[in-house]
Amino acid sequence: MSRILDQRILLLVISFSASVQSTKVLSEWKKCGDPECEKAMCRVQATSDYLGPDCRYLNFKIGEEIIVYSKLSRENENLWTGSKGKDFGYFPRDAVKVEEVLIGEEVEVLTKETDFLCLNEDKYTLE
Repeated sequence: MSRILDQRILLLVISFSASVQSTKVLSEWKKCGDPECEKAMCRVQATSDYLGPDCRYLNFKIGEEIIVYSKLSRENENLWTGSKGKDFGYFPRDAVKVEEVLIGEEVEVLTKETDFLCLNEDKYTLE
């Protein structure tokens, strides 16, 4: 009985740890093409395969095209946000090359809680 309880506690700790990891605020600031971050900033092409650490990240294969909508700034400038088909998420900027710039100027804005939603199939997990 004690061993089953120990295993359940361990599973709970692992689950909690994974949950905390995926709820981290990645940056307080981001750069966008407009104050609402609705304009596409650029079109990029993947230069390597990428598999993100959790459901907030965009997975892709070399050669795939991604539309970039924001770039995290200040404390985490390596992550950009974009879409590939119906998939949307964060990815490292060094895994892509810019093919076409679609805006003239970037605007820096504060991130919002909704920027860190975990998109899991049809469910939304608020971070």
